[in-house]
Amino acid sequence: MQIEISARKRTLQGKGASRRLRGSGKVPGVIYGGENPAEAIELDHNSLYHQLKLEAFHASILSMDVEGQREPVLLRDIQMHPFKLQVLHVDFQRVDRNKKVHMKVPLHFINGEMCPGVKLSSGIVSHVLTELDVSCLPKDLPEFISVDLIDLAAGNTVHLSDLKLPEGVEVPALAKGDDLPVATIIIPRAVAAEEAAAVVAAGEIPTTVQKKEGVAKEGEKKDAGKKK
Repeated sequence: MQIEISARKRTLQGKGASRRLRGSGKVPGVIYGGENPAEAIELDHNSLYHQLKLEAFHASILSMDVEGQREPVLLRDIQMHPFKLQVLHVDFQRVDRNKKVHMKVPLHFINGEMCPGVKLSSGIVSHVLTELDVSCLPKDLPEFISVDLIDLAAGNTVHLSDLKLPEGVEVPALAKGDDLPVATIIIPRAVAAEEAAAVVAAGEIPTTVQKKEGVAKEGEKKDAGKKK
């Protein structure tokens, strides 16, 4: 399902015009890239604000309708107010369906609670990466990439090379030889301390028994000497 977004052409520009635009419930923006020149636009703030809450809105090809003229675009930049829940400006890039795009795609981690590192070692899954920079044609751009942690044990790490990528999707980091870590298992200090204490306690049991046996034998020798 393609996400659609509506906008109107913006004729007045400048700080004063943008301020008045925001005061009327609109958001100034721009569309750039492709063979056409950059175009100033305005969007409805409430509609845009709710769409920005959708994960797919940030990593999908959007259908931009500017006064009846549609074209595919990607969301490239958002400027938010420092403390208000207000979008100040937004940038979109035109998409050529025959050229590869570079985009950050979110990672969805599955089976984390079932992996050996959590179930058997009481570890915690640490997400080293939460999104991944990919390169592909617009038609192959995934909304997210799944990371299956079902076999992840304590002390092991999932790397980029372990991911199952959709067809047509490439990872530039791997092409450069950077096989970055994606997720690993962390053992909490409390759990590690308990395990260490248990190992020490288990190691002391035979030592204590040997000491007791040694004391008993010495006592037997002393008693035998007294009897003689």
